[in-house]
Amino acid sequence: LLTQESKPDMSTEPAGPAKLIFECEIMKKRNQKATEHNRRSQLGLILFRFKKNKLAVISVFFLLFIAIVILSAPLYIDYDKAITMNTAEAFQSPSWEHPFGTDLYGRDMLARVIYGGRISLFAGLCIILLSFIFGVMIGSVAGFFGGWVDAVLSRITDIFFALPMLLGAIVVLQMFKTSKSIWKIVLVLTLFGWVGVCRIARSAVLESKNLEFNTASTALGSTPARNLFRHILPNSLAPIIVIATTSLASYIVAEATLSFLGVGLPTTTVSWGGDISSAQTNLQTDPLVLFYPSAALAITVLAFIMMGDAVKDALDPKSRT
Repeated sequence: LLTQESKPDMSTEPAGPAKLIFECEIMKKRNQKATEHNRRSQLGLILFRFKKNKLAVISVFFLLFIAIVILSAPLYIDYDKAITMNTAEAFQSPSWEHPFGTDLYGRDMLARVIYGGRISLFAGLCIILLSFIFGVMIGSVAGFFGGWVDAVLSRITDIFFALPMLLGAIVVLQMFKTSKSIWKIVLVLTLFGWVGVCRIARSAVLESKNLEFNTASTALGSTPARNLFRHILPNSLAPIIVIATTSLASYIVAEATLSFLGVGLPTTTVSWGGDISSAQTNLQTDPLVLFYPSAALAITVLAFIMMGDAVKDALDPKSRT
């Protein structure tokens, strides 16, 4: 029913064909308002489900805290403390000057943990962003067009899926070990990590393209490209977002693992994986040097995993057990 404000003035209502156009405009405005209301209601329902998971909310606040700490690091701690060597201060216990103590070379461990988090989180976010873009593009094209396009792209996907991500990354990075950089790690892990997003995107598009809204849009003369980007992809994003969120933690661990094995970042670059690798030789002398970067890595990864599970439950409540 129309509200008092939205009721048309019947005394000025047009007649004949103009009346039909007038009524169509009113119905169009009603549908637009209803669509906007449904979208807001759906978003509110998703947020309500997410907030019900207390651990997920805690993990989000923890990740926000980590982001603020590492982004604002230059304001309260000097980067030189993380890289300047002073063997006279090696293996110092925690103090006011060095809250986490120092490592074998007298470098401040608190500074190394904070600035090392910058590298690890930056690498993980870049990898998941590139994997999301590339995987969604390949998977949506394969699922939407089908036929020989789907067959060719699926076979390419199967080839990359058969290659273990870490093993493939080690082999490729070993070929370019003379020049190490964070961008090489990002590109190599993206090369082997887009497959999971691609397979989920293909399955979601295959399911969405057979629904009634796509058939109706095609009958009204919508082009295939418009159907894909305007109707099908927006309705297929939920499972893709879930797999992207849960994969972020694995990419952070993969970067740390490559640095730990010595094929990732240069030894002069501050990173959690590099600190864990260098600390293992002095584990008995000062175990705290190994504990701080390991704990930072483990807690951050755990927070991302809990957030990913909460996003999955919020977008797809049927998946909860």
